[in-house]
Amino acid sequence: MLLGIDEAGRGCWCGSLFVAGVGCDLSVANEFVYLGLKESKQLSRAKRFGFATQISQDTRIASVVVSKSALEIDNKGLSVCMQEAITEIILGLPTIKHVRLDGNTLFKLEFAHLESFEAIIKGDDKIPQIGMASILAKAHKDREMLALDELYPEYGFARHCGYGTRAHALAITKHGLIKEHRKSFKFGY
Repeated sequence: MLLGIDEAGRGCWCGSLFVAGVGCDLSVANEFVYLGLKESKQLSRAKRFGFATQISQDTRIASVVVSKSALEIDNKGLSVCMQEAITEIILGLPTIKHVRLDGNTLFKLEFAHLESFEAIIKGDDKIPQIGMASILAKAHKDREMLALDELYPEYGFARHCGYGTRAHALAITKHGLIKEHRKSFKFGY
């Protein structure tokens, strides 16, 4: 069994960071690939939500999603929040001994109980379990931003999901920051 880990919302100006871990056998992961699973950004929001539901409900799959709020990111920093989330996921699934993390860093983390722990650049395209984690994390981020869009429609969160776009920068200039904005980030387009 392999655990794949990925995040959504790391570079956002607004909202939480979501880090997801998905653990399953390759045969199970390949079933999702056969159904059309791709890296989360390559799927429509509706398909992401559909896959996220299937992944969460499949009893052959172990999954964990950890969120870190904008306030936590402002107080601790993004790297510490990533370290904490990854640690929570790995320690929350102690029977899984092989972990692959999307990206180019392991965030200086080590786990004595693991047999392998690797960072894989573009891992969400290469390792199905990372792709599945990508979908879970992005679905959680999408749901958060859709809820914020209901509360603050003038910011356009449903369109840009809190990322630093020109429209988001203009909304901040016009309406100011809300409590879900990351005050430690530099806003500008």
